[in-house]
This record gives sequence, structure tokens and C-alpha cells, in this order.
Amino acid sequence: MVFQKPPDGGWGWVIVVVSFFTQFLCYGSPLAVGVLYLEWLDVFGEGKGKTAWVGSLANGIGLLASPVCSICVSSFGARPVAIFSGFMVAGGLMMSSFAPNIYFLYISYGIVVGLGCGLLYTATVTITCHYFDKRRGLALGLISTGSSVGLFIYAALQRELIDLYGLDGCLLIVGALSLNILACGSLMRPLESSDSPPPEKTCVDKVPEQYFVYHEKEKTVEENISILEKGYVDEKCANNVPDYKQDSILNKNVLSSMNVNEKDTYKKKVVEQTNFCKQLAKRKWQLYLNYWEETMVLFKNKVFSALFVAILLFDIGGFPPSLLMEDVARSANVNEDDYHMPLISIIGIMTAVGKLTLGILADFKWVNTLYLYVTTLLMTGAALFAIPFAKSYLTLAMLSGVLGFLTGNWSIFPYVTTKTVGIEKLTHAYGILMFFAGLGNSLGPPIVGWFYDWTQEYDTAFYFSGFCVLLGGFLLLLAALPCWNACTNQSSKLPPNTYSYKVASSA
Repeated sequence: MVFQKPPDGGWGWVIVVVSFFTQFLCYGSPLAVGVLYLEWLDVFGEGKGKTAWVGSLANGIGLLASPVCSICVSSFGARPVAIFSGFMVAGGLMMSSFAPNIYFLYISYGIVVGLGCGLLYTATVTITCHYFDKRRGLALGLISTGSSVGLFIYAALQRELIDLYGLDGCLLIVGALSLNILACGSLMRPLESSDSPPPEKTCVDKVPEQYFVYHEKEKTVEENISILEKGYVDEKCANNVPDYKQDSILNKNVLSSMNVNEKDTYKKKVVEQTNFCKQLAKRKWQLYLNYWEETMVLFKNKVFSALFVAILLFDIGGFPPSLLMEDVARSANVNEDDYHMPLISIIGIMTAVGKLTLGILADFKWVNTLYLYVTTLLMTGAALFAIPFAKSYLTLAMLSGVLGFLTGNWSIFPYVTTKTVGIEKLTHAYGILMFFAGLGNSLGPPIVGWFYDWTQEYDTAFYFSGFCVLLGGFLLLLAALPCWNACTNQSSKLPPNTYSYKVASSA
């Protein structure tokens, strides 16, 4: 299907608004799951590592399943996927209110809600990219702040709902609010196709597989058919009899040849289907080989290899504060009367500010997006090292704001990926990186929780988290140094399919 040129406005701004509210509604509760985490600890009495799996799955499973989500949106469209995912998110939240144990939450909240969020994220980003070209960065930046605003509001909202209606009532109400995703999804009108229809395919183009298969059929079938046709014609010419007698003879010959033709037709169909299956298997196998070949070419790029390690380590170390910061404050014996705003809300609002600010900085020509991203990693590692020294609400609030702002580097991550591998490889590379990001999101909070279960304090856990983020930042910085390009140019010329970060130096 050929779509018309992106309008960069018009109904596209409606798409931006509904995509913003879609991410607000679906990601509000999973990102603010730290409030629910405290309640689940008290209700089920499980360890912090085991309980942290619920929130980590809800935030990581969507990234892990990003290839599946992309296939669903490509096959069915953004509107049907958004509506279906709205039922998933709302149903998963409501089911979680009836959870008898923590294992039930792994399925209802972790997998069902997480997968629904992943589908909605892919749907909103895809349809926004269809409607915007020149203003695509601005549009994507606006809809991405929906999740951050959701984190800011849902952190306080869920706490109030728990005080008023309890944990079960909170989940039921939040699930009912998520049903508004259905209204948002219904407004995601697909971009109309262009007025000029694509050129019609010829008959040969429509059935290339059949044409190809017919050349590989068994020769005996063709020979039998030709022999029958030849015998039929010869017999017709040889019998010089009146027409009525000739017709009776022809009818007998036709009836006698029908059985043979049926057998030949059956053999022909069997041969066609067999060869079609063979060609389909060869074609699918070739696609898999091409996929892995392109993947290996990507990992030959030093910057890309360092980038996937950095995003994995960043999510292992940088994601747990958004889930566990409330429990960190409780473990530090912070007085609840000193709370002016939930720490998770501070992280959420500062994440939105960070996304917009870093996104604007990335548009300046004099800013190198890779070095900007590395700077955010190194600063995040330093802030994580400072958490064990924070023993008051004020210091924890300041660190929450800094970590939230730096987490906004998600807005410049697509820029870094594009400059690293090129626009033609962006989809493939970004899918791989998002898989490792989801893996880091899923493993980070349980690892920090296990450290607490072993040591009964968070200090060691956040030292480990800070070390992971700093290690990823330093590896990415070393891989991006200009000396690598100089050494590569002196040794040999790059093959056509090899990618370097030389283009990123001018970003």
C-alpha cells in the first residue's frame, strides 16, 4: 500500500494528543508501581527481590517483545492494536486486584499489563511517524512525555486511592481509567492511501511462485499429457467417418481419457505443492540467514557493540530507583510528615523535563549526541553512588530529580542509534537495542532487591547499580573516541557494508 505524504499537521495533531493520553493511561501505573510495591510487600510478605519482579516485568516485557509488537502493528494497523491493548491493560489491572499471591501478579500485572503497554507504545510511535516527517522529532517528544506525566500523577493518585479504598479498590479504579485507551485508540485514523493507485501487476508478476514451480515439475507428467493430446488428435484425423459416428467415438475417447487426466492432475498438484513448500522453506531460511548476517555486521561496529552493553547496564542500574525509591526512604526512616510530594512523582516530572531539554539540545548542530548521551550515563552513575549517603527527604528528593532528569536521555537514544548505524539500519538496530533494554529493566529491580535481602540494607545494591552504569558509560566513551576512526582509516578502507561512527562526530 502506498501512503500519501505525511501532512505534518492537521489530523496529525489529534494523533499526538491521543497518543499522549494513551501513554499517560497505560504507563502511569506500571511506572508508578513503587507505590504498589510497598503494599505488596506488606500484603504477601515475600522478599524484596521476589516482589520487585512484578514491576520489572511490567516495564520490561514490552521491550523484550518489541519485535512481536512491531509485527502486530504492521499486520493489523495501529487502531485495532491500540483498542485490543486497551482491553489488555485494563483487564490486567482489574485481575490484579483479585491476586491471591505474588505469582498471580507475575501474570496479571507483569505480563498482561506489560505486553499491553508494549503494544500501545509501538502503535503510538508508528502512527505518529506516519503523520509527521519534518516535525517528527517534536511529535515524538510530545507523546513520550505522556508516560512521564503519568508517572507524576499516578504516584500520588494511587497513594490516595489506597488510603481511601485499599489496594484492591485502587487497582480496580486504575483499571477502569485505563478503559479510556479504547476511546483514544478509536481516534487513531490510519493515513489514507494516495489518490494515484499503484500500477497493476502483470499476470506473471502475480503468480511468480507458480510459474517458477511449473518449471520444476516432473517431466513424466508433461510427457503423459502430450502423449494423450497427440493420440487424441491423431485418432480424430485417422477416423474418416460421418460426424454423428465421429462424435460418439470422440465421446468414448474423452471418457476413457478423463480417468488418465484426473490421475495426471492429482500428480501435478502434488508436485506443485511439494515444490512450493520446498521453495518457501528455502526462502524463509534465506531470510533468517540474511537477518543474522545483518546482525553480525551491526556488531562489527565498535560503537554499536558498546551501545548495546551500555543500554543493558544502564537499565540494570538506572531503572531500580523509579521502582524502589519509596522503599529506600522508608528504610532510611524518613518521617512521612516531611513528605511534600512522592519521590516517584518527582522522578516522573523531571523525566519529562529531561526528555524535552535533552531532545532540544540534540537538535543543535554543535552538540554531539553520542557524547551527550555518555555524559548522562556518567552523571547517572555518580547520582546512584550518592543514594546511600542520603538520609533525609530533601536529599532523596534532590537525587530523585537528578535521576529523573538524566533518565530523560531516552529521547536522544534514537538519535544516537541513527547516527551509529544509519537510517537504513535503524529499525533492525533499534529492535536489538530495545530487547537488551527490556532485559535490563526486567533484571535491575530484582537484583537490587536480592542485594537488600542478603545485606538488609540498600547501600551495597546502589553501589552495584552505580558501578554498572559507569562501566557502560566508560565503555561507550572509549568506543567513540576519534582515534578508532583514525586507526581504521590507516589500516584499511572500510567495506561497503561496514558502519562507523564517523558520521556521528558532526552530530
